[in-house]
Amino acid sequence: MTVDAALLAELLDQERRLVFPAFDNDTAIALGLALVDTARARGLAVTVDVARAGQQLFHAALPGTVADYDHWIARKNAVVMRFGHSSYYMGRAAAAAGESFHERFLVDPLAFAAHGGAFPIRVAGTGLVGTATVSGLPQEDDHALVVEVIAAFLARPGL
Repeated sequence: MTVDAALLAELLDQERRLVFPAFDNDTAIALGLALVDTARARGLAVTVDVARAGQQLFHAALPGTVADYDHWIARKNAVVMRFGHSSYYMGRAAAAAGESFHERFLVDPLAFAAHGGAFPIRVAGTGLVGTATVSGLPQEDDHALVVEVIAAFLARPGL
């Protein structure tokens, strides 16, 4: 298995494993706060966004961020909601195929960004309902932060 194939398989496995039993406004806020707390503890300058069905339920920009991160979040979220996979997976899959994401899928680069950081929120028995997104770090780090926090969040007792 090539490095690209191994990475793509790992990214798909993350999506398969990290599924919520339910997802409401309170869950979105708690997840957003968990992302913010982790970023603050590490001194990261990131913007965090959690959305469900196109409604932004949580948004926070930590010190050191810029307004441009909000545009990246919107473009990353568009990738997840259109293609049903993390923005990092979609970008890496296109790169592994030797293609530009935008050319492969004929999408506008001003509306879609297949860069790491937006992760699909899936609910068991329902499917894709929203996104949890981080912007401000290198793409693999944005993705890793979201996955790490979602995994820890889902491991909480009583969720």
